[in-house]
Amino acid sequence: MPRRLIAVLVLTVTVLLVGAGTLYAFDHKAKTRIADGVTVNGVDVGGLTPARARAKLSAALLEPLDRPVSVRYQGRRFTLTAEQANIAIDIDGSIDRAMEASQKGNLFTRTWREVRGTELDARVEAKISWDRAAVRRVVRRVRDKLTVEPRDASVDLEHGHVDPVTSKDGLAVRVDQLRRSIKEALLNPGDHRIARVRTRVVEPDVTTEELADKYPAIIIVNRGAFKLTLYKDLKPFKTYGIAVGQVGLETPAGLYHIQNKAVNPAWHVPNSAWAGDLAGQIIPGGVPENPLKARWLGIFDGAGIHGTDAESSIGTAASHGCVRMRIPDVIDLYDQVPVGAPIYIA
Repeated sequence: MPRRLIAVLVLTVTVLLVGAGTLYAFDHKAKTRIADGVTVNGVDVGGLTPARARAKLSAALLEPLDRPVSVRYQGRRFTLTAEQANIAIDIDGSIDRAMEASQKGNLFTRTWREVRGTELDARVEAKISWDRAAVRRVVRRVRDKLTVEPRDASVDLEHGHVDPVTSKDGLAVRVDQLRRSIKEALLNPGDHRIARVRTRVVEPDVTTEELADKYPAIIIVNRGAFKLTLYKDLKPFKTYGIAVGQVGLETPAGLYHIQNKAVNPAWHVPNSAWAGDLAGQIIPGGVPENPLKARWLGIFDGAGIHGTDAESSIGTAASHGCVRMRIPDVIDLYDQVPVGAPIYIA
């Protein structure tokens, strides 16, 4: 073989070996560091070794998440610490995925990328974990502290109290929104790790206005003062003088409701000794023998409110259990009190 040919062959082999060595050196370097253009959760780790990338990601991603989340509502604060939330970032797994992305292609394409300085534009997402039960606990704590139950309007007619307990709006925490807000703040590496509490107004089932509509008329009878007071829309409207049952035949005390009404009512005489010869009879309305004058509002077991022409009895305990009123007064009362209206007799 001519010496010149041998020299050419030796030179060619030498060039190939040098080229192969250079390719190997470039590829070996690529395998020991992350390629340019690779980011983890937006943090640039291109050109770094795994150890340096781990340190950079810990400082950029993990350390900021170690600050507590502040849950705030109108000057009140609730805190969720990173320790309570057990927050963690899979940094090692993210670096492994970054290295895998760096090895994209083959020996030649990787070397060509290194020679040209081309970036990969590979975005790796670091997996972040946290204790969801801890988030639920802080949400419950906020809800329990801030929730205000609505108050229905009411009247205590069982004890003769007409003055209403006014209705009041309640307050409810928007739990789903709060849970999302805490999660966003928990995963936010920025300086402001704040979750805002959103609430909604809870209206009562019965408002003060609705209660007044429910009780357009209420009667309160004060036997000791011989007074009957008509309340309209839960407010005193008019007071009348009355007579009540005598000793032994007392007007029944307690809460009742107007059971029936009648104009010039018939009198169903009770079978009582005081009724004498009239006991058990029915006396038509409007006749002199009928003491139930003008109007009747039935209360309970034969007792009721009616007019009387014995006006001298008003202001005394003189009846056989009924509430007597002057005839003009009972006519005035009659049209203002519907069947079913409550009457409390004290």
